[in-house]
Amino acid sequence: MATLTGGFEDPSAEVLTEAAAVFGLLASSARLHIMWALSQGESDVTHLADRVGGALPAVSQHLAKLKLAGLVRSRRAGRRQIYYVDDPDIVTVVRVMVGQLTARTGPVAAHGTASRGS
Repeated sequence: MATLTGGFEDPSAEVLTEAAAVFGLLASSARLHIMWALSQGESDVTHLADRVGGALPAVSQHLAKLKLAGLVRSRRAGRRQIYYVDDPDIVTVVRVMVGQLTARTGPVAAHGTASRGS
């Protein structure tokens, strides 16, 4: 039986399991960086690898996992695969999460030169 809390019904176990799986995929800083980059616009794997500072094969593997989970899609443009996020809700989640954490830590701490408590 679902419980109402604060006007919202508790999600089903199935929904919670699926959400945990998505958050698990995004728990990798490399995949989160890829999702952040793709939330800004579509890209091919070479540009993504340059942007996130990853090796091409590793970025390709991350993209394959994100694609398999339905978080990323691709289309062919000539000989290249162009990757994009086709779900505005996922884009919102990534932007809000990263934006909030950036705001909390500030630009100095984001570069590792200040601690949270300063």
